[in-house]
Amino acid sequence: MKSLVTGATGFLGSAVMRCLLAAGHEVRVLARPDSDRRNLKNFAVEIAEGDLRDHASLKRAVRGCDNLFHVAADYRLWVPDPATMHEINVTGTRALILAAHDEGIQRIVYTSSVATLGLNADGSPATEETPANFAGIKGHYKRSKYQAEKLVQQLVDEYHLPLIIVNPSTPIGPGDVRPTPTGRIVLDTLMGRMPAYVNTGLNIAHVDDIAQGHLLAFQRGKAGERYILGGDNMLLLQILQLIDEINGTHRKRVNIPINVMLPMAWCMEKMALFTRTEPRATLDSIHMAKKLMFFSSTKANRELGYQHRPAVEALRDAVKWFKENDYCR
Repeated sequence: MKSLVTGATGFLGSAVMRCLLAAGHEVRVLARPDSDRRNLKNFAVEIAEGDLRDHASLKRAVRGCDNLFHVAADYRLWVPDPATMHEINVTGTRALILAAHDEGIQRIVYTSSVATLGLNADGSPATEETPANFAGIKGHYKRSKYQAEKLVQQLVDEYHLPLIIVNPSTPIGPGDVRPTPTGRIVLDTLMGRMPAYVNTGLNIAHVDDIAQGHLLAFQRGKAGERYILGGDNMLLLQILQLIDEINGTHRKRVNIPINVMLPMAWCMEKMALFTRTEPRATLDSIHMAKKLMFFSSTKANRELGYQHRPAVEALRDAVKWFKENDYCR
């Protein structure tokens, strides 16, 4: 069978690509003409050049494919032009899925995000049923993914699509070439650029486990359902200390209250408008940190057979990859 994978030049998409190849799929990847293709090197894949904003290229990409894994997204916590992110994450997703429907694609796995889910005020892990309020969602990325998932669910109902939604948590591991905002936490910690922390928490999962979850959703998932693909719930301080331990370093860190970080993030964002580089802290990311971003993969465990390795292995593999690829100079 031939599967089209979007986002395979990126972090999670490349892991999904590798997982499908190992499972015997013939893989075609959608890649922009100017994309960084290091994650495709040495893999026997067909490349279809295109862009989620070029809808004609999407029709060409799905032609002749049996399945679609739509992993690609504009994942940034700060953007100077939010309209571009919406065009990619929402409008592009609609165009691609409709193109797949027109082509008669047999099975679609859409990569959403835990960003579309609600959070529990008491810090207990959220599930697929935890309600989210769009008005309370902070950040252009989270809002775009929320809108995209709602759109996808509407398309599933309207066209009876054979589509499964997966909601990855926070992937960590090898191949984070950009790196992603999460990867930068690991890299900044290795480089000694994380002298402080805020009281928040994340759900950490190995990128290869999340990729395997995509394959399991393809094989066993029920159309129209969504599944959280996560790992271990950890406080941010625990994550930083674990990276230090893996790296063989020991650093003391200062706890900064959220309300103190807000004006600092505001200044960083204003500076970023001139430097055109993503700030290390944003107002949206600090607002998000007010709650523990903990999630449960119980449904995926039960219905898909999904499993995840300990978070320390994900962090260890990420540290090793960043060091071996000269990110720590």
